[in-house]
Amino acid sequence: MRFLESLATRMGIMGELLQFFWQNKWWWLTPMILVLMLFGGLVIFAQSSAIAPFIYTLF
Repeated sequence: MRFLESLATRMGIMGELLQFFWQNKWWWLTPMILVLMLFGGLVIFAQSSAIAPFIYTLF
């Protein structure tokens, strides 16, 4: 448990969120949130780059 606390302090808000999930037995929710964050990052990247037309064809 001490490892998770040290990891949470180094990772900031994301670490606290993962620690909360682990303590409340919501660890199964973590992959879904990571995928949503990945898609969000992809959409933000697509708006400001020249490859936007290629990324939009994925959706």
